[in-house]
Amino acid sequence: MTHRNSSFGVKKALWLGHACALAMVPSVTLADTPIRFQLDWRFEGPAAPFLMAEEKGYFAEEGLDVQIDSGSGSAGAVNRVASGAYEMGFGDLNAVIEFLAENPEGPGVHGVYVLYDGTPAAVFARKDRGIDTPADLAGKTIAAPTFDTGYRAWDAFAAANDLAPDAVTWQNVDPTLRETLLMRGDVDAITGFYFTSLLNLEERGMSEEDLTIMAFPEFGVPIYGNAIIASDAFAQAHPEAVEGFLRAFNRALAETIDDPEAAVAYVSERDGLIDAAVETKRLELAIDSVIDTPYTRANGVGDVDEERLGQAIELVADIYDLPTVPTPEQVFSSRYLPAAEDRALFSEAE
Repeated sequence: MTHRNSSFGVKKALWLGHACALAMVPSVTLADTPIRFQLDWRFEGPAAPFLMAEEKGYFAEEGLDVQIDSGSGSAGAVNRVASGAYEMGFGDLNAVIEFLAENPEGPGVHGVYVLYDGTPAAVFARKDRGIDTPADLAGKTIAAPTFDTGYRAWDAFAAANDLAPDAVTWQNVDPTLRETLLMRGDVDAITGFYFTSLLNLEERGMSEEDLTIMAFPEFGVPIYGNAIIASDAFAQAHPEAVEGFLRAFNRALAETIDDPEAAVAYVSERDGLIDAAVETKRLELAIDSVIDTPYTRANGVGDVDEERLGQAIELVADIYDLPTVPTPEQVFSSRYLPAAEDRALFSEAE
């Protein structure tokens, strides 16, 4: 009898010790949802809110274990998310439209938070070539990579500004060469992302005063830019994880907007070779040009105007000559977004 009670006491003590050991493990680690996240490009200024949310533990607070990888373009990010290699990512919403149009029966991917309310694509032209308006581009030579949004959406820019699509001569070049060609005067203009090509040109000795800059959204091209994307399969299986990711990101974005310089410190932590001053300026240009817009001031960041999205899809299908036209519901879902008041990151009165 005494022996049985002693054995029970030992087992009870062992069980209690094991229970206490488990209790010491943070509960979030037992329920973390892993998310592999693919950026569209290298670790640069615009990646700051993603890296901040990871480093400050905002994702972890939502029960998420997020791994953020650099990318090599929006098309790659969209394909990797759709394939299941990554659960979520960041890429051009127009690349999502193109993927869905070309893979109507394949695995799906959709936008869940539009960060760039307009495409960052812009024309950069030499003023000394007499280029002050879109009409002055007629007969000129423009350089761009074949995958560049400005090149691919040129027909929309031309149509909106009374130019014939073939009014210019295109020189397709490696993306590392286009700004150098413009600086040397080998071409009359280039297309590129506003906050990328402008800084590249300044590094090569050209200032804004030397350039005529025509941002596509300001010259009649209503297509959207980059968005956070998710695979259909992951979003359907883990809607709460997508919601948590967006809450954490939105929280970091608010802090990034308030203090871009401090936010870029998180990019420096990931890539110690970046020029923090340059990346801070790149981030500020991105905020000022495509994140802080009249629409986001009135409606908050992240969401879309349904009528505009429908028009943008039709436009992209036309200029990209897509075989099918996806529906707005296939391209974007607002169901995972934080509340509108939480996304009101800019003052309408400013």
